[in-house]
Amino acid sequence: MTYSGAVKVGGPADVHELTDLMISKVAVGDMNNNAYLLRCRATDEQLLIDAAAEPQTLLNLIGDGGIASVVTTHQHGDHWGALREVVDATGARTYAGRYDAEGIPVPTEVPVEDGDTITVGRVSLKAVHLVGHTPGSIALVYDDPHGAPHLFTGDCLFPGGVGNTWGDAAAFKSLLDGVETKLFGRLPDETWVYPGHGNDTTLGAERPHLAEWRERGW
Repeated sequence: MTYSGAVKVGGPADVHELTDLMISKVAVGDMNNNAYLLRCRATDEQLLIDAAAEPQTLLNLIGDGGIASVVTTHQHGDHWGALREVVDATGARTYAGRYDAEGIPVPTEVPVEDGDTITVGRVSLKAVHLVGHTPGSIALVYDDPHGAPHLFTGDCLFPGGVGNTWGDAAAFKSLLDGVETKLFGRLPDETWVYPGHGNDTTLGAERPHLAEWRERGW
Protein backbone atom coordinates (compact mmCIF):
# COMPACT_ATOMS: atom_id res chain seq x y z
CA MET A 1 0.00 0.00 0.00
CA THR A 2 1.28 3.47 -0.90
CA TYR A 3 2.17 5.75 1.99
CA SER A 4 0.39 9.11 1.95
CA GLY A 5 1.08 10.49 5.43
CA ALA A 6 -2.57 11.49 5.79
CA VAL A 7 -3.77 10.26 9.19
CA LYS A 8 -6.56 11.29 11.53
CA VAL A 9 -7.18 10.96 15.25
CA GLY A 10 -8.88 7.65 15.96
CA GLY A 11 -7.79 6.23 12.62
CA PRO A 12 -5.12 3.72 11.72
CA ALA A 13 -1.42 4.43 11.42
CA ASP A 14 0.08 4.97 7.99
CA VAL A 15 3.31 3.08 7.39
CA HIS A 16 6.19 4.25 5.21
CA GLU A 17 8.30 1.21 4.34
CA LEU A 18 11.92 2.06 3.56
CA THR A 19 14.75 -0.37 2.87
CA ASP A 20 16.29 -0.14 6.36
CA LEU A 21 13.57 1.62 8.34
CA MET A 22 9.83 1.37 8.93
CA ILE A 23 8.08 4.66 9.81
CA SER A 24 4.59 4.44 11.31
CA LYS A 25 2.66 7.71 11.62
CA VAL A 26 -0.38 8.16 13.87
CA ALA A 27 -2.44 11.21 14.86
CA VAL A 28 -3.38 11.64 18.53
CA GLY A 29 -4.98 14.13 20.90
CA ASP A 30 -7.12 17.23 20.75
CA MET A 31 -4.51 19.14 18.75
CA ASN A 32 -4.11 16.44 16.09
CA ASN A 33 -0.49 15.78 16.91
CA ASN A 34 1.58 13.39 14.86
CA ALA A 35 3.65 10.70 16.57
CA TYR A 36 6.16 8.64 14.60
CA LEU A 37 7.37 5.14 15.45
CA LEU A 38 10.65 4.21 13.77
CA ARG A 39 11.71 0.57 13.57
CA CYS A 40 15.10 -0.63 12.35
CA ARG A 41 14.37 -3.50 9.97
CA ALA A 42 17.70 -5.20 10.74
CA THR A 43 17.35 -5.30 14.53
CA ASP A 44 13.65 -4.52 15.25
CA GLU A 45 14.76 -1.83 17.72
CA GLN A 46 12.22 0.99 17.90
CA LEU A 47 12.25 4.72 18.62
CA LEU A 48 9.26 7.01 19.13
CA ILE A 49 9.23 10.66 18.08
CA ASP A 50 6.87 12.72 20.27
CA ALA A 51 4.79 10.82 22.82
CA ALA A 52 2.20 13.51 22.28
CA ALA A 53 -1.09 12.18 23.72
CA GLU A 54 -3.26 9.06 24.05
CA PRO A 55 -0.71 6.79 25.74
CA GLN A 56 -2.69 3.64 25.04
CA THR A 57 -2.83 4.41 21.32
CA LEU A 58 0.93 4.85 21.31
CA LEU A 59 1.56 1.71 23.36
CA ASN A 60 -0.65 -0.28 21.00
CA LEU A 61 1.37 1.06 18.08
CA ILE A 62 4.63 0.19 19.82
CA GLY A 63 3.49 -3.35 20.53
CA ASP A 64 5.10 -6.03 22.67
CA GLY A 65 8.62 -5.31 21.42
CA GLY A 66 8.77 -2.01 23.30
CA ILE A 67 10.91 0.97 22.40
CA ALA A 68 14.52 1.75 23.21
CA SER A 69 14.08 5.50 23.16
CA VAL A 70 11.67 8.40 22.77
CA VAL A 71 12.63 11.77 21.33
CA THR A 72 10.64 14.89 22.21
CA THR A 73 11.02 17.49 19.46
CA HIS A 74 10.29 20.46 21.74
CA GLN A 75 8.91 21.52 25.10
CA HIS A 76 5.28 22.36 24.24
CA GLY A 77 2.88 20.23 26.25
CA ASP A 78 0.98 18.81 23.29
CA HIS A 79 4.17 16.99 22.27
CA TRP A 80 4.86 15.24 25.61
CA GLY A 81 1.38 14.63 27.04
CA ALA A 82 1.82 10.86 27.02
CA LEU A 83 5.55 10.79 27.70
CA ARG A 84 5.39 9.78 31.35
CA GLU A 85 3.03 6.87 30.68
CA VAL A 86 5.02 5.66 27.68
CA VAL A 87 8.34 5.82 29.54
CA ASP A 88 6.89 4.09 32.61
CA ALA A 89 5.50 1.29 30.43
CA THR A 90 8.57 0.77 28.26
CA GLY A 91 11.60 1.99 30.20
CA ALA A 92 12.63 4.00 27.12
CA ARG A 93 15.53 6.41 27.28
CA THR A 94 14.45 10.03 26.83
CA TYR A 95 15.99 12.53 24.42
CA ALA A 96 15.21 16.23 23.87
CA GLY A 97 16.98 19.39 22.79
CA ARG A 98 19.27 20.67 25.53
CA TYR A 99 17.63 24.11 25.63
CA ASP A 100 14.09 22.74 25.91
CA ALA A 101 14.76 19.97 28.42
CA GLU A 102 13.86 22.07 31.47
CA GLY A 103 10.41 22.71 30.02
CA ILE A 104 9.58 18.99 29.78
CA PRO A 105 8.38 17.55 33.12
CA VAL A 106 9.70 14.06 32.38
CA PRO A 107 13.48 14.14 32.91
CA THR A 108 15.58 14.16 29.73
CA GLU A 109 18.27 11.50 30.05
CA VAL A 110 20.14 12.58 26.91
CA PRO A 111 20.16 16.34 26.18
CA VAL A 112 20.65 16.78 22.44
CA GLU A 113 22.91 19.36 20.77
CA ASP A 114 22.99 20.47 17.15
CA GLY A 115 24.64 17.77 15.04
CA ASP A 116 24.28 14.98 17.59
CA THR A 117 23.49 11.47 16.37
CA ILE A 118 20.62 9.39 17.73
CA THR A 119 20.50 5.74 16.72
CA VAL A 120 17.72 3.22 16.39
CA GLY A 121 19.25 -0.16 15.76
CA ARG A 122 21.62 0.27 12.79
CA VAL A 123 19.94 3.46 11.61
CA SER A 124 21.31 6.90 12.52
CA LEU A 125 19.39 10.16 12.84
CA LYS A 126 21.11 13.56 12.94
CA ALA A 127 19.70 16.30 15.18
CA VAL A 128 19.28 19.84 13.91
CA HIS A 129 18.78 22.59 16.52
CA LEU A 130 16.32 25.29 15.41
CA VAL A 131 15.53 28.40 17.47
CA GLY A 132 12.32 30.38 17.24
CA HIS A 133 9.30 28.19 17.86
CA THR A 134 11.01 27.30 21.12
CA PRO A 135 14.62 27.83 22.29
CA GLY A 136 15.57 24.17 21.92
CA SER A 137 13.49 22.60 19.16
CA ILE A 138 15.17 19.79 17.26
CA ALA A 139 14.51 18.30 13.86
CA LEU A 140 15.81 14.85 12.96
CA VAL A 141 17.31 13.85 9.62
CA TYR A 142 17.53 10.26 8.37
CA ASP A 143 19.87 10.35 5.38
CA ASP A 144 18.65 7.16 3.73
CA PRO A 145 21.56 5.50 1.87
CA HIS A 146 19.01 3.92 -0.50
CA GLY A 147 17.08 7.05 -1.44
CA ALA A 148 16.08 10.57 -0.48
CA PRO A 149 16.49 11.89 3.07
CA HIS A 150 13.64 11.84 5.59
CA LEU A 151 13.15 14.82 7.89
CA PHE A 152 11.11 15.00 11.11
CA THR A 153 10.51 18.68 11.82
CA GLY A 154 8.35 18.84 14.95
CA ASP A 155 6.66 22.26 14.83
CA CYS A 156 9.46 24.05 12.98
CA LEU A 157 8.33 23.37 9.41
CA PHE A 158 4.93 22.53 7.93
CA PRO A 159 3.34 22.53 4.50
CA GLY A 160 2.96 26.26 3.83
CA GLY A 161 5.36 27.74 6.35
CA VAL A 162 7.46 27.58 9.48
CA GLY A 163 6.10 27.07 12.99
CA ASN A 164 4.27 29.68 15.01
CA THR A 165 6.37 32.48 16.50
CA TRP A 166 3.39 34.46 17.83
CA GLY A 167 4.19 37.73 16.08
CA ASP A 168 7.73 37.91 17.46
CA ALA A 169 9.74 39.24 14.51
CA ALA A 170 13.10 38.21 15.95
CA ALA A 171 11.90 34.68 16.70
CA PHE A 172 10.41 34.38 13.21
CA LYS A 173 13.66 35.53 11.59
CA SER A 174 15.65 33.10 13.73
CA LEU A 175 13.41 30.18 12.84
CA LEU A 176 13.20 30.93 9.12
CA ASP A 177 16.95 31.59 8.93
CA GLY A 178 17.62 28.26 10.64
CA VAL A 179 15.17 26.33 8.49
CA GLU A 180 16.50 27.92 5.32
CA THR A 181 20.18 27.38 6.19
CA LYS A 182 20.14 24.07 8.03
CA LEU A 183 17.34 22.26 6.20
CA PHE A 184 16.76 23.76 2.73
CA GLY A 185 20.43 24.67 2.42
CA ARG A 186 21.69 21.17 3.15
CA LEU A 187 19.02 18.78 1.90
CA PRO A 188 17.65 18.07 -1.59
CA ASP A 189 14.17 18.77 -2.91
CA GLU A 190 13.28 15.09 -2.66
CA THR A 191 13.57 15.18 1.15
CA TRP A 192 10.36 13.88 2.71
CA VAL A 193 9.11 16.09 5.55
CA TYR A 194 7.18 14.68 8.53
CA PRO A 195 5.73 17.56 10.61
CA GLY A 196 4.37 17.64 14.15
CA HIS A 197 0.80 18.19 12.94
CA GLY A 198 -1.01 17.57 9.67
CA ASN A 199 0.06 16.18 6.35
CA ASP A 200 3.56 15.49 5.11
CA THR A 201 5.31 17.47 2.40
CA THR A 202 8.70 17.64 0.66
CA LEU A 203 11.36 20.32 0.71
CA GLY A 204 10.89 20.68 -3.04
CA ALA A 205 7.22 21.53 -2.62
CA GLU A 206 8.02 24.24 -0.05
CA ARG A 207 11.28 25.68 -1.38
CA PRO A 208 9.71 28.05 -3.98
CA HIS A 209 7.79 29.80 -1.17
CA LEU A 210 10.67 30.72 1.16
CA ALA A 211 10.85 34.33 -0.02
CA GLU A 212 7.06 34.64 0.26
CA TRP A 213 7.16 33.42 3.86
CA ARG A 214 9.88 35.91 4.74
CA GLU A 215 7.93 38.74 3.15
CA ARG A 216 4.69 37.95 4.98
CA GLY A 217 6.48 37.57 8.31
CA TRP A 218 4.98 34.27 9.46
